[in-house]
Parts: sequence; structure tokens; C-alpha cells
Amino acid sequence: MTRRDGRTFARRCALAALGLVLAFPAAAEEVAGLHVPSPDWRDQVIYFVMIDRFDDGDPGNNDQGAGEYDPADSARYSGGDLRGIARRLDYIRDLGATAVWITPPVAHQWWNEATRYGGYHGYWAEDFKAVDPHFGTLEEYRALSRALHDAGMYLVQDVVVNHTANFFAYGEGWDEGDPARHFELIADARGRTAPTQPPFDRNDPRDPAQHAEAIYHWTPDIADFGDRRQELEFALAGLDDLNTENPRVRTALRDSYGHWIREVGVDAFRVDTAFHVPADFFPDFLHGDDAEAPGVVRVARATGREDFLSFGEGFGADKPFDDTQARKLDAYMRVPGGLPSMINFPLYGTLGDVFARGRPTAELRHRIESMMALHDDPWRMPSFIDNHDVDRFLAGAGEPAMRQALLAMLTLPGIPVIYYGTEQGFTGQRAAMFADGYGSGGRDRFDREAPLYRYLQRAIALRRDHPLFSRGTPTVLADNAASAGAVAWRTDHAGESALVVFNTADAPVLLDALDTGLPAGTVLRGLFALDGTPDDAVVGRDGHLTRVLPPRSGQVWRVTAETVAAPEPAMAPAVGPLPPRPARGDFAVQGTAPGAEQVQLVIDGDLARAVTVPVAADGGWRANVATGGMIDPAVTHRLVVRDPASGAVSTAQTFRADLDWQALADLADARGDDAGPDGRYVYPSGSGWRELRPADIERVRVWGAGGALRVALTMRGLGDAWNPGNGFDHVAFTLFLQLPGHDGGAAAMPQQHARLPDGMRWHRRLRAHGWSNVLFSAEGADAAEEGTPVTPGADIAVDREDRTVTFTLPAGALGDPASLSGAKLYVATWDYDGGYRPLAPEARPAGFGGGDPDDPRIMDDTEVIILPP
Repeated sequence: MTRRDGRTFARRCALAALGLVLAFPAAAEEVAGLHVPSPDWRDQVIYFVMIDRFDDGDPGNNDQGAGEYDPADSARYSGGDLRGIARRLDYIRDLGATAVWITPPVAHQWWNEATRYGGYHGYWAEDFKAVDPHFGTLEEYRALSRALHDAGMYLVQDVVVNHTANFFAYGEGWDEGDPARHFELIADARGRTAPTQPPFDRNDPRDPAQHAEAIYHWTPDIADFGDRRQELEFALAGLDDLNTENPRVRTALRDSYGHWIREVGVDAFRVDTAFHVPADFFPDFLHGDDAEAPGVVRVARATGREDFLSFGEGFGADKPFDDTQARKLDAYMRVPGGLPSMINFPLYGTLGDVFARGRPTAELRHRIESMMALHDDPWRMPSFIDNHDVDRFLAGAGEPAMRQALLAMLTLPGIPVIYYGTEQGFTGQRAAMFADGYGSGGRDRFDREAPLYRYLQRAIALRRDHPLFSRGTPTVLADNAASAGAVAWRTDHAGESALVVFNTADAPVLLDALDTGLPAGTVLRGLFALDGTPDDAVVGRDGHLTRVLPPRSGQVWRVTAETVAAPEPAMAPAVGPLPPRPARGDFAVQGTAPGAEQVQLVIDGDLARAVTVPVAADGGWRANVATGGMIDPAVTHRLVVRDPASGAVSTAQTFRADLDWQALADLADARGDDAGPDGRYVYPSGSGWRELRPADIERVRVWGAGGALRVALTMRGLGDAWNPGNGFDHVAFTLFLQLPGHDGGAAAMPQQHARLPDGMRWHRRLRAHGWSNVLFSAEGADAAEEGTPVTPGADIAVDREDRTVTFTLPAGALGDPASLSGAKLYVATWDYDGGYRPLAPEARPAGFGGGDPDDPRIMDDTEVIILPP
């Protein structure tokens, strides 16, 4: 008997003593290399792969003859498979990743004619215990597991417990008391009307026996994500909702997923749509003591995995300074024996808001402090900046912003997840990495010399070389309550500390009097910067650190035990008292700066807009504070005076400002004209569009305050059925602004197959739907390219009762115009999901109808509005 045989026998004996019987592979060679001890998950970096879009190792399995394969069509298979992942492990390992998370490899529905979409992603299961032939064979899956383990890496499998594929629907209504009424079976491309795996094949409530078995909930689509019963029991996007309270369903799911641990050696699970399953399902799923189908943690322990990690997906990011979704996540992790980890969606939302959209860095302070206070173990919660269900980070931000977001993720608690293609600068949500796949541009994308690949190698190495970042506790030291700018935290662990500092603004900012909490004279050694290594620094006499931070920078210093004499501080300027109430418009401020020739008036750290004023012979100075960029009267602004010669700064003063908004336009838009340019378009056939008519503009109001702009759009209907982060869904707004006194601009409406009317050209373009809010300049824009992202983006407010969405843009977002007199505004509606939704002659559940694919994607629009003086 080999040592491996002995271990297998010993595990069987141990299980027998527990009253558990597991069907291990009979031959020792079948399990060789499959079973390895669990790692410390805090120290892992996960690379997330969508199997179909990563690499095609076996072209022979691409087309299964059901019309499901077409790499030119984003809705169909491209050909990626398990063998393709295995042959690219060196590429993934060299990046620095230590684990690979794959989308579900299980047998699934290949093509759904009702939705005109394919199951290439793997989440539409029809047999939870079989490998889908598009992806390979059981032996090829085992080969991937062995290759990972041989490389010292780990395998994470995506699992679904909430639903199967879409095999039934309620097209004419739904009777809760009689689920057989209005029930319709849906045949897939192979003529199947049910999963092939028992008991999930029992899906027809018209059969009394199947009705009594209650394997499914037999419910319609979720119409209101705020209704907890709908969230738990209704169909998500048409997918057949499993009755996870049913003991038979629970047994089958434990058996199905225990299979992959035993037979393939899976090391962890990502649990899809966990929010749609009752939290009390998971103790049974993980720890059930059924001898025939034990909980997956018990199965894993029998294979030597003492820390089998299961982390759930709870799709929902919180609004700024709100913790509703974070608390919902935490509730799942607090159920005894339940999920030990959830994906940190609230952190994802805030990283995007702060780094991509230029929101105040105080929002990141709140999110960091919130997650550390709310969650018992944030170090084991996976974190990410984009994935397969949301826009790519680079679809709405520049590369420097993404480098910052990645560094923040890698230096904060949580298990970092890198979505495939991020390291190659992908902007398409599910584009392929291999030449023959969808959206690849006809070439392989496994370039190890790509700038982002090289950057991520460095950033991941920083984390892996310094366990401080995977195990430490961050203390936020600085933030900006008003705008983009500085944010800093100190991370401490086991006697080691590091200082992490960012400037999220596109211009230099002043980080003044940062209270490091460190002794005076402490030497800070440069560890990492976005573009190299920062210079060493020394903490000042009072434990403070003052620095000018370059635009879009990120820097990390290691706190050493070394000390030197702290430099003598220069005489600091002083500033007089500021207005005790919110200032209405601009106001004057004065102070002293003995010995200085001039001083800089720095508001919210913004050195690019700092006002330089001379100092009089008596040491006094006087300046004017411009408030045009201060759109929120509740925000506290910070003012310091700086001597540019010595670098000395005054004690900070704070104030608030209330802009004087002037009405510039109030226009009615015809009701019912939401049918495209020629009146032929129809809404998608899915729920939420035709009932609400959410793209129908009824009223447009515009206000200005100096160079700041506010636009309120009142709509015929306003929905939020999908629980959108921005408070509305089923519509995307695109606002085009031509600025006075500006040349150039663009006439094309990017990706909408149209040009602006009346000879208008845009200099700023805002695209916003339920989950995106991106402002662009016209630089680089054309019919296909959206332009250059600009920060900050818009503030968005939603009044559901008034059916109104309001967008507010500060003057800085528009290039600081003195006024908006003569500016032109044009607004168009459509909808968006990783791109403007498709248009075809016939409407689809998620696609507009009544036109050709290249026709304008405009459902309703306004006239060109010229703003008065």
C-alpha cells in the first residue's frame, strides 16, 4: 500500500467512526495530486476565470451542434475550456496569483431560445454532477486540479444552489394558490424541458406527484428586490428557483457539490446568488451530518482540507456612508455554522466611486472603518474591482485610477480577486483572452510584458512579501470630505507597520499635518509606488507628516525602528476665522504670514486651484474664496494657508458653502414619444420596460450656479426592480454638453449609432444607468470610443414619488467655466448593460425591437437646450 493509499484508507476509517460513508475513487492513481491541505486563505490572491472566454485548449469540443457556438456573438460560446486554463497556469502563477476561481464547469443549458442567449457562463445548470462537454471531461478537470496543486496553487469552483436553468415560466400570469395555472414549459435547444439530474428533473407542477414533491418554488420573476420573499423564492432573471427548504433538495445539493471535492479536489467554493437563499440553508449545506450526503465541509475535512472556504455572493453595493448591504452580508456570516465569508461588494462599490468616479475620499474612510467594525473576519472576505457581472473598471476610468484601486485592494484586508483580462487592460465585460474568441481583436492576450501585467506582478508581490497587508489592521489617518484628493491609512500587524497614501485627484494635492501616530523622527522607507519606489520620509516633531502628492499617485512606506532628528518646523502662516454658517457665494478671508513673500490659499488640498496672494509688508494677507465647485451645503471644506518657499502650513480651518442656484430652463417633453427617431421602436419584452415606459422623458429642468450644472429629468415611470446602486434601472441617460467658448468637441454619440442634432458638438458627456455613472471629455471620442473619463462624476439623486432623477456636476468637472451662458445640453435615453442594449427587428427580453442593429439607439430625447445668461 502506498502512502497515498494509506492516507485514503485512514480517512475512510475516520469517517466510518463518524458514521459517514463517502464514495472515494477506487484507484489511488485517480486521487493522486487531487487532495492537499488547505492554505491560510488570508494570504491568497485569486485569479477569476470565465472558462468559455479564457483559452481554448481543445477546439474539438467547441460546437456541440445545437447552434450555440459562434465566437462572433457575445451571447454564444467562444470555445474556452478546462484544458485551456491548465495550459496557461504558468501565465497566472507568474502574475502572482495563488488560486484560480472558475465559473461553474457543470453541465448546463446551452441555448435558451426564449431569451436568445446561451449558457456559456455555466450558471444555468441541468446536471450539477457532470462536466459540461463544452468545457471538457472529468479527467481534464482532474488534470487542472493536479496541475494547480503541483504548482502550489488552489482550485475554487463557482457553485449554484439557488436555481437551475430556465425550463419554465408564467407568461400569462401567476396564481400563488395554483402553480399549475398559466405554467409553461420551455424547451431548450436540445428539446429538453427539465434538468436531467434527479430530483431536479421533477419540475412540472401540473403533475400531482411532482407538485407534491415541491422541488421548486414555481414562481414568476422577481419584480421587487426589496421584497424579501420575492428575493428568496421568486425566479431571478427567469431562472427556476429551487425550494432549498426541501430536505430532498438539500440532500441532492450536498451530494452534488461534495462530489467535486472528492472526485476533483476542489479547495473552496464561491456560492453564487447567496442572497437569494435563506441564510439558514448554509449550516446544513456545509455541515450536514447525513451519512450518505454529508455537508461539504465534512467531505473536505475527510480529504485533508481543514479550512475549506465557502464565500457567498451578495450582489449589492451601498450608497455613500450607508451600510445596508454590508449589514445584510454580515448577517449571513453570523448564522452559526453558516457561510464563513461573503464577497465584499460594498468595498467594490466604494473603490469604484472613489478611484474611478472621483468621489470624496471620505467615502473610502467610511467603508474601511465600517467593514472593520461590522465584520468579525474581513481578512477572509474576497474583494474585487470588477467581475463578470459588472462593467470593467476601465470601461469608465483611466488606467492610473485602476492601478490605484488595485493597490488599495491589495493593501486592505480581504482576499484579492483579479478578474481575467484586467492585467491586459480589458474594457469589454466578457471578452476572450484567446485569438479566436469573442471580442479578442483576433489575437491572443497572454502578454507577460503588458504594462498592467508587470504592474500587477509588482503589486501582488508587495502583498505576498509583506503579510502585514494580508493580516494587518488599517487605521485611516486622512481623507477629503469634499472631493477627490488624499486618503491615507496606517496598517499594523505583529509589531510591523506601513503607511499607504493615495491622491485620487487628477492634480497635485497637499497632504498637510497628517497625524501618523508615530514618534517624531521615525524613518519611513519607501516600499512601493505606482511608478516605482517613493523616496524615504521622516516623521516631523509633532508626529505629523506634510507632503505634496503627485496626481493620481499611490505610495507605500514601511515604518522602521530607525529615528533621526526631526527637522525644525518653519514659522507657519495663520488664517482668521471663516464664516460660521454656510457661505452664500464667494467670501473673503485674511490672516498673517510673517517673513513670507506670498502664500497659497489651499481649499480641500487642491494645489492646482490654490490662489497665490502676496503678503504685505506688515505680514498680513487677504484673499477671496471661490465657492463655485462646492455643490453640497452639507459638506465641510478644509482651508489651509501654505508658504510655498518653506512648505509651512497653517492650522486648518473649516467652512461650508451653499451655492445660489439659478433656474435656466424648464421644458416639457411630449408624453409617449419613447419609440425611437421614427416611432417604430419597442421596449424589450422582459419585465420592467413596457409596464413603466422608463425611457419616456416628460420634463427637463436645468439650474446653474456659476460653472456648476444641475439637470432634473422627470420620467413617465421610474423602476428599481433590480436593486440598482444608483436608485433607478431599465433606463440609461446620456447627457451631452457643449461648453461656451470651447473649440473642438465631438458630434458622434459614441456606441449609439447616431450624431448630435442641429450641428451640436459635445465637450462633456455623462452616461448613467443603474450601476454606472461616468463623465467623459470628447478627447479620443468617436462613433465607437466613449472619450476620456473625467472626474468627478455626477451626484445622482432620485425622487421616486416625483419620478425624477437629478444629476449635479460641479464646475471642476466641466473645466471650471466662469458661467454656463450659451452652453448647449442634449439628453437621450436607452438602456445599458456592459454596452448600450442591442436593437433588432424583433424585441428580446433584454433587447429593444423595431429597428436594425445599426439604427440609432435613442428611445427618447430632448431638443437641444441652449442655456441663457
